[in-house]
Amino acid sequence: MNSPVRFPFASFVQIQRDLETPIYLQISNHIISAIQRGILYPDQKLPGARTLSAELEVHRNTVTAAYEDLSQQGWINIQQNKGAFVLPFSNENINKRTKSIQNDIYYPQKTGFSFQESNLLDNPFEYIPCDFVFNDGTPDIRLTQIDDLSRFYSANMKRKSNRKKMGYYNQEGSEYFKKHLSNYLNVSRGFHISPQNLLITRSIEMSLYIISELLLQADDLVIVAELSYFSANMIFQKSGARIQSIPIDEEGLCIDSLIETCKEQTPRMVYVTPHHHYPTTVSLSSKRRLALLELAKEKGFIIVEDDYDYDFQYEKLNNLPLAATDNSGMVVYVSSFGKSLAPGFRTGFIVAPKNLMVEMQKYLGIIDRQGDVLMEQALGEMIDDGIINRHLKKSLKVYRERRDHCIKLLHLHLNGWVDVNIPTGGLALWLRWKKPVNLMQLSQRCQKKQLFIPKTLLYQNKNITAIRMGFGHLTFDEMENSLLIIKSVLEEI
Repeated sequence: MNSPVRFPFASFVQIQRDLETPIYLQISNHIISAIQRGILYPDQKLPGARTLSAELEVHRNTVTAAYEDLSQQGWINIQQNKGAFVLPFSNENINKRTKSIQNDIYYPQKTGFSFQESNLLDNPFEYIPCDFVFNDGTPDIRLTQIDDLSRFYSANMKRKSNRKKMGYYNQEGSEYFKKHLSNYLNVSRGFHISPQNLLITRSIEMSLYIISELLLQADDLVIVAELSYFSANMIFQKSGARIQSIPIDEEGLCIDSLIETCKEQTPRMVYVTPHHHYPTTVSLSSKRRLALLELAKEKGFIIVEDDYDYDFQYEKLNNLPLAATDNSGMVVYVSSFGKSLAPGFRTGFIVAPKNLMVEMQKYLGIIDRQGDVLMEQALGEMIDDGIINRHLKKSLKVYRERRDHCIKLLHLHLNGWVDVNIPTGGLALWLRWKKPVNLMQLSQRCQKKQLFIPKTLLYQNKNITAIRMGFGHLTFDEMENSLLIIKSVLEEI
């Protein structure tokens, strides 16, 4: 492959004229090292002897000798009237001399300095290619309106009238997008916010990271539910906070237990997912919502409300977000927008009072100064055009049908094994096992039959055996095939 870009050979071919090793062998050795390290790739065309000799300030014959040496060892192929090309790297073209020089020319495997390693942020997510895969509740990319997304995005790249809007952009985010998003949230979630109450981020996890860095200090107490979102817990602990869990039942977080905890020590923060609790999918009752807001106002702790799937509501809404009824400024609201769209068009955001937003913008300016103005501009126009509402309405109908069908299949195939409640929204079900089952063993056996169930979906201790099963990404046939695999494994156990 002949690259149109001039490659900087002098950056890695370092000639030392005081060595006993001939210069042509030094050049050969450095090129071999570059091939082994992937700096030079298979089929890449090397510069001509005249060009490389000028760059390295050596005689042309020296480069010619180096190329002949490389060719004899099987590292390059010299084609008459075409040039020299790199051959694929394999063990066959390593001879004794090249093995010996690897100790002298290599990229270091470890740093020369010490640093603190963390197990808290180890990636818990797994991926194994199987015919069928469970997740914790994600949309189906196949339902995405790719044509609409492409049309709006490409239009923003071409339309001259948008240049002014795109210029009205800084590290705080696209003001055009924030204006339309704040209007959208006011209508759909009962907020009374302005663009100054919004911080646009890349994801919910990024939002939680900014919140933790700003609001948490070492040894602060953070209250979470007994079963809670693992990524959030990892982020809070990385900030040095202490995590304490309190029970959850069919009405959501047990506020009475939180009151008892506050008698001993007031927490700095309480993290909740009130609309559809992660992972159990239960909703926090109206009575407990009011009690939580009153307790936060009385004790002065922060409520971080993670509303990760508010847009996926199948029943008549009974409760608005906590942030919509918070008059005391105790709630920091975290959610995402465009979750039903393609991954590149999804974004996270934070809603908070203006004084806190000023500080959050400083943190965002450090970790994501540039943002994605074209994507934000396209999303703003999709809100303004009504595309978002139409797409959400259409996809909600599909997801509700999938929820109902998945529950029907569970009753049909796993009736004696699991209990499942019908969630009012979201893209996941909470399966509680009525019989003792080793979930890790179940997962491993299902994997052999082409169904992958990640360990992050498994919840098992002395008090509970349950699986959070996403249904949104599965068609009817995929659901049935997956559940039949689980059924066949259960019959073998």
